[in-house]
Amino acid sequence: MPAMFLSHGAPPLVDDALWVSQLRAWAGALPVPSAILVVSAHWEAAPLTIGSTDARTPLTYDFWGFPDRYHAVTYDAPGAPELAAAVQKSMPDGEPVHHDRDRRLDHGAYVPLTVMYPDAAIPALQISLPTLDPATLLRLGERLRPLRDEGVLIIGSGFTTHGLPFLEDPSPGAVPAGWSVEFDAWAHERTAAGDVDALIDFRARAPGMPYAHPTIEHFAPLFVALGASDDPAQQPRQVIDGFWMGLAKRSLELA
Repeated sequence: MPAMFLSHGAPPLVDDALWVSQLRAWAGALPVPSAILVVSAHWEAAPLTIGSTDARTPLTYDFWGFPDRYHAVTYDAPGAPELAAAVQKSMPDGEPVHHDRDRRLDHGAYVPLTVMYPDAAIPALQISLPTLDPATLLRLGERLRPLRDEGVLIIGSGFTTHGLPFLEDPSPGAVPAGWSVEFDAWAHERTAAGDVDALIDFRARAPGMPYAHPTIEHFAPLFVALGASDDPAQQPRQVIDGFWMGLAKRSLELA
């Protein structure tokens, strides 16, 4: 299986016909995963924490300000205890790993999965972002890389730009601000060039900062996906581009 970085969207993603069609086509072009492992921008916890493997654990509805119908969504994918054990085994000896049996998939995980794998038949597991340091997240991805050989789809779920405080028009079809366009173009160029050093230093080098990422948790999952790829310096497949609410929804597939 490949690794991927996807811009996951807020719960209203499911109402955007274009985006839904893009995600469904992406999933349909892939082999069926044996399991799905997600690192989402919406769960930061150190040390590395493994979420619930029990499908009876409620989803994490970590959002507010949306209609009640978005809180009624369910995604009862099977738990993935074998994958959880493999993740723990892949960590270096002596490095602590925690388990949170009360935390299941958050919206950065289940919202895109309801579109990509709506039958909820594939075991799914979420792990935390143990840090926001890009170099450390690259190493985490490297440790997870062998799971791909077992058919595990590794997803880094974030957003290519996420300057919510600076949006003048938060409607889905809003014209993107210059900072969003500039950062997206830079990210596209640097990933296409395999310029990992520049990506790691994006806070200093990328145009549109700090507006594109006033906090950096939505760009951080990219580095887990890069690390999980065969070669972080390879050219990824740019699967989705464009904007939603003025935010860049660029998403990448990495072999």
